[in-house]
Amino acid sequence: MIKPLRLALALLLLSAPAQAFETQARAAWVYDMTTQTVLMDKDADEPLPPASMSKLMTINMLFEALRDGRVQLSTPFAVSSRAKAMQGSTMFLNERDRPTVEELIHGMIINSGNDACVVVAEGLAGTEEAFARQMTERAAALGMENSHFANSSGWPDPNQRMSMEDLGILAVRLISEFPEYYPIFAQTEFDYQDRSPANRFNRNPLLKLNIGADGLKTGHTSEAGFGLVGSARQGDRRIVFTITGLPSDKARAEEAERIVNWAFRQFSMKTVVKSGVHIADAEVWMGEQDRVGLVAAEDVTRLVPALAQDTMTAEVVYSGPVKAPVKAGQKVADLVIHIPDLPDARIPLVAETDVANAGFTRRMLGAARALISRALPADSPAS
Repeated sequence: MIKPLRLALALLLLSAPAQAFETQARAAWVYDMTTQTVLMDKDADEPLPPASMSKLMTINMLFEALRDGRVQLSTPFAVSSRAKAMQGSTMFLNERDRPTVEELIHGMIINSGNDACVVVAEGLAGTEEAFARQMTERAAALGMENSHFANSSGWPDPNQRMSMEDLGILAVRLISEFPEYYPIFAQTEFDYQDRSPANRFNRNPLLKLNIGADGLKTGHTSEAGFGLVGSARQGDRRIVFTITGLPSDKARAEEAERIVNWAFRQFSMKTVVKSGVHIADAEVWMGEQDRVGLVAAEDVTRLVPALAQDTMTAEVVYSGPVKAPVKAGQKVADLVIHIPDLPDARIPLVAETDVANAGFTRRMLGAARALISRALPADSPAS
C-alpha cells in the first residue's frame, strides 16, 4: 500500500508564499531554467497570434540545419520577388542579393526581417507553405502542443498560432541547444549593407537595462498586441518568460522589467535537504530489522519563495512495507515538498543501511502476525 508520512522539517522553516504577481499581459509564462520551475502561468496554453515572436521557430529550423550540416554560416541564399515584396520590418533585400546564413540570422533576430524569414523558408524547403508545414510538424515533435504555422514570419494569419508556454519551450531550446548562436540575441545593432539605418536596432527593451537580459524576440500586430519572449541571467539563475497582449511598446517594456525583477527578488535558491541526513523510517517486511532509515542521496536545492510567513510542508510517500532484503542506496520512497505558489518538489529517498532477510524464527513470527491481523475485524483492538 502507499504509505504517506507527514513531516515537520525544521530545515524548511525558511519558506513562505511569494507575493502573487498580477500581470497586465493577456497571457504569460515565467520559467526558472536553473531549477526547471514554472513561476507563473496565465492562460499559457491558449493558442494566440504570436506576431514576430514566431520567428523564433524559423530561427530554430535554421539552427537545426546548421547543426545537421545542411548549410553553413557562409551559405548564400537567393532572394525571391515574394521575399522582396514583404512589408513591415525588413532587411531591405532585393532579388540581386545573396545574403549568407549568418546575415539572415542577424536580420531575423535583430531587424525582425520578414523578408529574411521568407528567404530562409524558401531556401530550406522550396516554398514558404512547405516550410510552414515543416515548422508545425517540428513543433509538435518538440512538445509544443498548441502551435500551428501558416508562414515563417508571424505575418497575421488566422492559422498562425502559438501559446505562451510553447514559445517558452522554444526559448529554452534555443538557449540550451544552440549556445554557439545564442549570443546573437543580445546584439543591439545590425544593418545589412547599410540599407536600413532606421531599422538597425534590436527591439528588445531589456537589453539596455543592465539586469542580465540577453534575448530573445519582440512581436507586435494589431491583433496580437505587444509581446516579448525574454530571458535574463543573474548569478547562477536564468529565467525565461513570455508575455503577449500588452497595449503599447511602453507597457511591454515596463511589464517585462517588472517580471524580471519579481522572478529574481521574490524567489531564492535554498538547500532544502542535505545528503545523508536522516529524514524518516520506512517499514520493512520480513527483514532483520522492522524499519530502515531514509535519506537523500545528494543535496537537494530548490527555488523557494522569499519573505517567509507560512511554512512549507512535506511528506514521505512509499509503497510498503518494503520487502527485505534492502540494500543501502536503494530507492525506497519519495519526499514530496509542498511549496506555496509553486509546483510540489518530489525528491527520491534511498535506504540508509542494508536490511538483510530475517531468520527463520523471525519470518514465522512476522507471518503469524500478518495472519492474525487479517483475521481480526477492522475495528478490533490490536492483539
